[in-house]
Amino acid sequence: MSRAQRPDVGRRRFLAGAVTAGAGALLGRRLAAAEPASAAALPLITRPIPSSGERLPAIGIGTDSFAESARDAIRAELAHMRELGGTVIDTAAAYGDSEALIGDALASLGTRDGMFIATKLHNLNGVAALLPSMQQWKKEKKIRYIGVTTSRGSQHADMAAAMRADPLDFIQVDYSIANREAARTILPLALERRIAVLVNLPFGRSSLFREAAGRPLPPWAADIDVASWAQFFLKYVISHPAVTCAIPGSTQLSHLIDNQAAGRGRLPDEATRRRMEAYWDKTE
Repeated sequence: MSRAQRPDVGRRRFLAGAVTAGAGALLGRRLAAAEPASAAALPLITRPIPSSGERLPAIGIGTDSFAESARDAIRAELAHMRELGGTVIDTAAAYGDSEALIGDALASLGTRDGMFIATKLHNLNGVAALLPSMQQWKKEKKIRYIGVTTSRGSQHADMAAAMRADPLDFIQVDYSIANREAARTILPLALERRIAVLVNLPFGRSSLFREAAGRPLPPWAADIDVASWAQFFLKYVISHPAVTCAIPGSTQLSHLIDNQAAGRGRLPDEATRRRMEAYWDKTE
């Protein structure tokens, strides 16, 4: 697995590398710095892990742009994330400083036991060799869940084969309102096989923000407690019945606050999801 690029992109230039394909052992807007009081008062959206029943908040964080130069900002972000109810942190050995920075931050905050850490080892080509070891680690209680990941539609067929062949707890896959291929193939299979789903690239490597620039939110967005395009994109993703948690990348506190707000309040039903697609496709 190649190391992701690490400029401090956030939403201004977003995640150039994003999450690379992997097998894992699962351990453009400006916002006010303060969390809107109305968002904090809304109920937290959680989803169960099918293999265990453990519930996770529906919005986590991706960390492939975490870097030593932003150590203090990362600590502040992870501290506030926990205060907002978020617990899911996605990382990988290939993400440079990410794992060490997360470990140091959570140790200093004393919040490690309350967080759900997902990390990754290798790409899908190594699944057959890695899964027996991961299954043994799970048996020995070194890890709690195992899964496979990709961020490339070209690997969806290989992922589907792994989902059918192996007893997985999780998958991680690329999915967004502008990239719906997983909804035709991977997500229905996850429901069938009772596999939890983490969604990477819910903002499409920042392309969704570029496309949304200058466009107003639909007037009915408030009906699903959406106050920004990021919340619109995230609520679309987590409203799919197969999705357990979306993990948008964030290196700025204001972006984290906005993202976490999408994990509260009302979710679109199926009719509203179709309406969201039509509005995004400019056919409504």
